[in-house]
Amino acid sequence: MRRCPEYFPRTEKRHIGGKVPGASSSRPDSTLVGVRLTAFWERMNGQFGEVYAQSVAKDYVFANLGGRTIDRALADGEDVKAVWRAVCETFNVPESLR
Repeated sequence: MRRCPEYFPRTEKRHIGGKVPGASSSRPDSTLVGVRLTAFWERMNGQFGEVYAQSVAKDYVFANLGGRTIDRALADGEDVKAVWRAVCETFNVPESLR
């Protein structure tokens, strides 16, 4: 049986529940990250519409994100603001949505 190549090799192990090895036990900005991510998706939906925003996030490779998609960059821990800036620069997002 032939295996498919792994195009996006994991750089770290993901844990569901429990303590993540090497992670800090305090989470002072975990709510802030959620708010930023929510605002990011609101802006993406405002710019592209819900369906196309998901497609752009999944399929479009951004040079200014190191050749990654939005989904991959966010999964890799890229700052949400940096990802949004990349979208704005690439798609000439109007100032009202920036």
